[in-house]
Amino acid sequence: MSLKYQVVPVTSFAQNCSIVWCDETMKGIVIDPGGDVETLKQTIESNGIQVVNLVLTHGHLDHVGGTEPLAELLGGIDIVGPHEDDSFWLQSLNGQSQMFGFPPTQAFEPNQWLNEGDTISFGNETLDVIHTPGHTPGHVVLHSQSAQLAFVGDVLFSGGIGRTDFPKGDFDTLISSIKTKLWPLGNEVRFVPGHGPESTFGRERASNPFVADEMPLY
Repeated sequence: MSLKYQVVPVTSFAQNCSIVWCDETMKGIVIDPGGDVETLKQTIESNGIQVVNLVLTHGHLDHVGGTEPLAELLGGIDIVGPHEDDSFWLQSLNGQSQMFGFPPTQAFEPNQWLNEGDTISFGNETLDVIHTPGHTPGHVVLHSQSAQLAFVGDVLFSGGIGRTDFPKGDFDTLISSIKTKLWPLGNEVRFVPGHGPESTFGRERASNPFVADEMPLY
């Protein structure tokens, strides 16, 4: 398997920024660069990775706050995602930074919005884009079929789910996204959430109090 990744918790929210790369070509992406861009740059350089895109799962500040500075540090690479329904979150970044005590963060638009069925490619690796609204309306999940691995942002956590009390969040929509978009990918799929430890879809189906459906572990 050529897909490698390293999780770097960033910001005071300990948001899991994922540096993901193809170890056959050393080309990669950075998922949700929320802040601490010098740390991210050092990690990228120490691993010898050529980052081709920054990819965003959704528009919350702790996931996107370092995006433009890191893109500039890496030579002006493209910013991709999330789904366009999160545009209002990216346009409100200055207000978000004041609310949460973050450094001032200016609104921006990505070079490309993502839609269900799109793919993200780097080297010999490809991630499938899955639109998973509920936490935010434009949230996306990135899934590697070859590695049986998903980067799920704030949709699902080990033992929990994303908050739905933010503007345009919706509990029923989030539960539907998890059960209809993530569970069919397979119980064995490992996932990296936006915060906290990794888990598998099977483990959450068996034990997560919000979405457990009594599927036996096997």
